[in-house]
Amino acid sequence: MTGPDPSEMQRMERRFIPVAVLSLFLAAAVVGGTVVLPKKGMSSSDAERFIGRVAGASAEKKVPVIEERRDTSCGFRPIRKPDTGTFAVPTAHSAILLDAATGIPIFEQDADERRAIASITKLMTAMIAVEETKSLDEPVTIPEDAVYAEGTRVGCPRSGYCIGERLRVGERVSVRNLLKAALMNSANDAAISLAEHVSGSQEKFAEKMNRRASELGLSNTRFCTPSGLELDDAAAEENCYSSARDVAKIAAYALHYDVLWETMRMEKTTIPSADGKYEHEIFNTDQLLGYPNLIGTKTGFTPRAGYSLLAVAGDPVVGKHRLIAVVLDDSTRWQSVRDMFSWGFGSYEWK
Repeated sequence: MTGPDPSEMQRMERRFIPVAVLSLFLAAAVVGGTVVLPKKGMSSSDAERFIGRVAGASAEKKVPVIEERRDTSCGFRPIRKPDTGTFAVPTAHSAILLDAATGIPIFEQDADERRAIASITKLMTAMIAVEETKSLDEPVTIPEDAVYAEGTRVGCPRSGYCIGERLRVGERVSVRNLLKAALMNSANDAAISLAEHVSGSQEKFAEKMNRRASELGLSNTRFCTPSGLELDDAAAEENCYSSARDVAKIAAYALHYDVLWETMRMEKTTIPSADGKYEHEIFNTDQLLGYPNLIGTKTGFTPRAGYSLLAVAGDPVVGKHRLIAVVLDDSTRWQSVRDMFSWGFGSYEWK
């Protein structure tokens, strides 16, 4: 009697994850509260390293996962109520309303159309900064190109209109405080400073953003800058885009990082330089602050992108079930998102 064919044994070995890896996977699932799986095709050794990182993630800074299985991690799914009316967002060129826990869209309108997203880009920038820095309190040296960036900057609510203390070349500000400026006030200089601190240049950071987008399965996204500012070359700018669906997916994953959303809900704050020599006032541009069970928002505007908005909110009763709303190029974005949440929570129940 002959033994198994060696080639067949090798194929069988590749089909199974070692027991040690399975143990780490179970630990990761318990720690994160969400089932996460290695990317398909990953070797067993890479899978073991990946799951080990997830299992060891801290409460404030979770290690990025490569593939997330939301459909298996949540016992509740959005079920449309009988006799629910139709819905539309006529002022938006693209929109989606997504259940955060399962990834199920309950409303979509041209959600895969590739469009510029302007400063909504900063959510990805902030997420990578949290993932890639050892401590949120480590200081960042402000580079010259950040200080002289166009558009909104620390101390300048819009280009050419400065009413507060600006960042200075060589000033040192913590990662945590630059996150506040980038997410609350959508400051371009803060986003650029974070990017160059992590990767050395905006171009290299954009490459990192695109690798991360690929890991998250974003098929209609290509980032060009960490701030969302448009490129000077109009032809090159055509290659910088995302979609309402991809933005919603970024937000769904970013919900792992409480520090981002806690920051986005702050009404105002003052951020000091590391040496205490300078102080900068930061104000939130979020017009939904005070909305019931608001998780957070991120705005975006450039002439090419138009007015866009990402917002996340929990259901108005207990806040347990969360919806992610995205509207791109919508002149009435704030009201549109309110209407989306009202319709979504009123038309669906979770079972």
